[in-house]
Amino acid sequence: MDSQVSAHVPPEDVAAVRSFNRFFTRRVGVLRTGLLDSPWSLTEVRILYELLRREHAQAAELRRELAMDAGQLSRVLAKLEDNGLLTRSPSPEDGRRQVITLTAAGGRAASILDDRSSAQIRALVRHLSAGERRRLVAAMTTVRHLMEDPGERRPSTVVLRPLRPGDLGWVVERHGALYAEEYGWDQTFEALVAGIAADYGRSHDPRTESAWIAEVDGERVGSVFCTREGEAVAKLRLLLVEPSARGHGIGRRLVDECLSFARSAGYARMTLWTNNCLDAARHIYRRTGFRPVRSEKHHSFGRDLVGEVWERDL
Repeated sequence: MDSQVSAHVPPEDVAAVRSFNRFFTRRVGVLRTGLLDSPWSLTEVRILYELLRREHAQAAELRRELAMDAGQLSRVLAKLEDNGLLTRSPSPEDGRRQVITLTAAGGRAASILDDRSSAQIRALVRHLSAGERRRLVAAMTTVRHLMEDPGERRPSTVVLRPLRPGDLGWVVERHGALYAEEYGWDQTFEALVAGIAADYGRSHDPRTESAWIAEVDGERVGSVFCTREGEAVAKLRLLLVEPSARGHGIGRRLVDECLSFARSAGYARMTLWTNNCLDAARHIYRRTGFRPVRSEKHHSFGRDLVGEVWERDL
């Protein structure tokens, strides 16, 4: 998130959010008189769902969870109680508070609606491939994270995982774009990365070589590769962390994962090649035990650079 939040939201951004809201509410059918082919409204179904998730709830809890005012919630609860779906009683701890519990009929109705809701979503995403569903879930996670109140945001989930189809292309694209933006490197660097990725994809030995993608809330934000350099020497390659994910230890985690794999594969030493302008990466290498052993000036990627070889024992 930007350190300074813009006070002005352009009309086109407002229009885009409203357009998506109209699309989504129409797609999931929440505007119909009865939700999920039931006689109950969206609000009533949501209350039944919240009660299904727990044995009982206090009215104040439901009010906070659903962002409803006390009068509206009381009217809806009274209707559901009149229909025999829930009961209300004073709290044993505090008689001023109401405890709401589903009746047996309410539990059956809530379970049926829950099953229908799951079936509806399966039908909505059935045409998507597994990769497309992952993209959808990641996008929804991002939307939720950005739209939540900053004080209520949950910590992001960071995952390191092996490569999946499509990841090699992402690694090449992000290296090319990011190094061009941050260092002004030309397309020859992207071509170098493409060659490394192609060689890995064609012929790597999974016993001695591996690669990982870092994800934050399901979105790819980093990479690292461990390749074979010699009989007892591994090489760390293609370390990348997106700007949006920096400062959270992800680069360190990727390097540690690479080192751990290299040890388990039987290597005695690990090496890497970098350039002296890559301060953030060099900081991670130094903190994980690497030391520079030699350097050499070169002209590559459209720039005059100083290349460095770093090493460490395993």
